[in-house]
Amino acid sequence: MAAADIDAYLAELAEPQRRTLQRLRSDIRGLLPDAQECISYGMPAFKVDGRVVAGFAAFTKHLSYLPHSGSVLAELGDDLADYEHTKSSLHFSHDQPLLKALVRKLIRARLRQIGVDIDLTS
Repeated sequence: MAAADIDAYLAELAEPQRRTLQRLRSDIRGLLPDAQECISYGMPAFKVDGRVVAGFAAFTKHLSYLPHSGSVLAELGDDLADYEHTKSSLHFSHDQPLLKALVRKLIRARLRQIGVDIDLTS
């Protein structure tokens, strides 16, 4: 049901936001093929071992990647120099999607925090 909920969330978005977030979803799914898709705080997310490790959302003026941790973004400071962000939300625009290599770093940092070791080489 959660995958259908995410499909519905994305279907409500206008292009090109939908396409950009669909790509991000695909990148996360590629890195975490066994993760459970869910809705967390009203936004699409992925759980590993019952813990949310990555999420995304569309807002009026930007798209966001959500690591579901207040310290992941601070840990990747230099990698995020070109992005605006809050303590727990990385902002990007529909015409500048996150690179899969950066998504991998974000997920790796979050997995480290929760003590999960998964090979993210895909």
